[in-house]
This record gives sequence, structure tokens and C-alpha cells, in this order.
Amino acid sequence: MNWQVKFALENINNHFKKAGSAEHIADDAIRISIHDRPDTLAIISASCEITIEIAKQYHEKFPDLNFLCGYRKECVWTGEAINYLSNAKIGWGNAGTLYSALSDNNVNIASHKDYFFSYRLITQMGVVRSIEREFDRVFNIDLANGRKLRVGMLLEYEPTADAVRSFWEKFGPVDVMWNINPNGDPTNNALAAGRDLGCGVMKWSEFRELILRR
Repeated sequence: MNWQVKFALENINNHFKKAGSAEHIADDAIRISIHDRPDTLAIISASCEITIEIAKQYHEKFPDLNFLCGYRKECVWTGEAINYLSNAKIGWGNAGTLYSALSDNNVNIASHKDYFFSYRLITQMGVVRSIEREFDRVFNIDLANGRKLRVGMLLEYEPTADAVRSFWEKFGPVDVMWNINPNGDPTNNALAAGRDLGCGVMKWSEFRELILRR
């Protein structure tokens, strides 16, 4: 049994011990049984990046798959993988997303909880003509006024210059680094690093103003 499967089983069984249980099926697959609900078949993957090829392989091997979990904290999801899973009505995200989805009984439609609300906020903006997701934390938007923006979502409580530069190096140039954590603000060094790179490091109020600007 792989390490991530072992930890997932322990956490799920501890969390739902009065309402259900989880068991290992094969490879990275587990079955979760919660009283008065259909069983959930979940993959607990240790991959650092979930691509469409990986998503398809898991789905082909386990056609009844309900949720694909990227267990590593640093796991990144490509936009193609996200679209594939969403179209197949397979939930996706980290361990926290899986546990929340089990509690909310929406595993088949769940998406990464760290980015869900911010991404949905953008999709609901009337001035956004189209949106393309490259990664779980990177998307391109076409605005009604003809402008195009490539946007990265930063999770850090108070992003530092190193966080800004590391994001840029890993995902490439962006026009905006949107600090989506509501509880903190980018450091002055992070703002300066963004200016040096040619992008804005922003909270929602500033980003919203940029989107709505004519």
C-alpha cells in the first residue's frame, strides 16, 4: 500500500468513524462507505502534477471513479485534466477537498477548495467574455473591452518576493498575480518583485477595478 493511500485511509477512518469507513481496493484506489449514501471510489495520487493523461489512465482503470485526489501539498493540475474530470463528473482536488466533499455529499462535482470560490467569482463577472484555465491556479481571460489577461492565483497568507518569483519561474509570465487569501496582504517586497517582473500583485479590490476598467 502506497504511503499516501495509508495516510488517507487513516484520516478518513478517523474523521468518519461514527458514520462510515474507508478501505483499500487496489493500487491508489480506495472505497469510502458512509451510512445512507452510495459508496465513493477515490484515487489517492502521489503525483506532483495531474495531467490529462494521468486522469484518463485512472479513469480507464477505474470506470466508476468518483474523485481524483492529488495528495501532495505541491500537486498542480493542468487545465486539460480539470476539463476532462469535470466533463466526466469526477471530483478533483486535494485531500481537504475530498474530506469536505464527503461531508457535503458532492464528491462528483467537487473542485479544488483552495481555488474554487475565486475562480467562480471570475466566471460570474459580466465583463469576462471568455476564460481558459491553464492550471488549477492559472487562467486566461478575454474581457469585453478587448483586453486579455493571464492571471495567477497566489494562496499565501502574505506573499513574499520569493513566492512571486517562484510562481513566475514555474508557470511563466502573468499579467496579474492575484493574492486570493482573504486574511493577508502581499508584502512590499512582493509588490516590488512583481513590478520588476512586469506584473501586478493584487488583492481582489484592485484586481476587480482592473477588470472593470474601460
